[in-house]
Amino acid sequence: MFRIASFNVENLFERPKALNGATWAEGRPILQAYREVNELFALDPYTEPTKRRIRDLLVALDIYAVNTHGTIRRKLVKDPTWAWLRKNRGDFDREPVDATKSVEITASGRSDWIGWVELATEPVDETATRMTAKVILELEADIMGVVEAEDRPALARFNRELLGGRYRHVMLVDGNDDRGIDVGIMTRDGFDIGTIRSNVDALDPASGKPIFDRDCPQYEVVTPGGTTVRVLLNHFKSQSGGGGARRKLQAREVRRIADGLVAAGQHVVVAGDLNEGPAQENTFAENLRPLVNTNSPLISCYTLDGFDVGSRPGTFDACGLRNRLDYILISRSLRPHVAGGGIFRKGLWGSRVTRPTAWETYPEITRSAEGASDHAAIFIDLDI
Repeated sequence: MFRIASFNVENLFERPKALNGATWAEGRPILQAYREVNELFALDPYTEPTKRRIRDLLVALDIYAVNTHGTIRRKLVKDPTWAWLRKNRGDFDREPVDATKSVEITASGRSDWIGWVELATEPVDETATRMTAKVILELEADIMGVVEAEDRPALARFNRELLGGRYRHVMLVDGNDDRGIDVGIMTRDGFDIGTIRSNVDALDPASGKPIFDRDCPQYEVVTPGGTTVRVLLNHFKSQSGGGGARRKLQAREVRRIADGLVAAGQHVVVAGDLNEGPAQENTFAENLRPLVNTNSPLISCYTLDGFDVGSRPGTFDACGLRNRLDYILISRSLRPHVAGGGIFRKGLWGSRVTRPTAWETYPEITRSAEGASDHAAIFIDLDI
């Protein structure tokens, strides 16, 4: 018997400030400005309208500021509100000595300088980090999928310092998201990780851009009993700005990968935060349906006998059905071996002001910022 779990930890030690607001709406303009300005930086040459747009975006990011004269100036602080402007080589801008004159973008294009905007981070609440560890320790998963971890050193440090080295193997492959929200895996002694395959370079034929906002890494995990399971970890496009078409594209690609593995006789587990819930009971989220439709080899944990969702149907915030964002899907070859599973909510407080009453929470949590995550953990047990 062994347990597979998935948990969106929303970063372990540090998190971008723009991702740390009470609601998605709070940080959305900052994230949009961050993406756009870095895209504009890559252009060559910069037109005058492009330079004006870059300057406006740097104001939105609070890297530049409008002074009492109504002119745009550099904002030099040790602890920026949202982001840093990193300038490594070449000249990018010039600030006149006269404070009544605005900063000028002097670079004529990408070939003139090397630099980028980097999101500023802040420490995660100490109690929240300890509650994240408490959730994982109480889950006692043998194979633990971790969503939104900063990087492998942070995940290894978390395992070492807060989990007491519970996991023998800790692995994280950097994906396409440069904000430090990657997916990783931890496995107990005896659950060896064999081959690892990244899918960061999978491209959308229509746009030529990467399909996965993070990655869909494939981990070959061999259990103490000699069973090999292919674990595909995912964090689909967020609901910020919609994202439905992106999630459908990602679901199709994961299905393509799973089809190939199953055809080769492999046991497959797909786990992670897929960022979309169904509209009605006994249905599957609209843009995730490629995962389970048309003779799919995959089965959702929510349809398995013995899977206990508890008092609420979802996994995020208030845990309504629309907030069923976290999933584990297994290949049909594993279905006869399912021994149970469920949703673990003790570390989830969510956006509410008062303590949740629909599920038990750890007494150490007294407010939203101290919660382990805005997500519940999810797990299944396999007797194989």
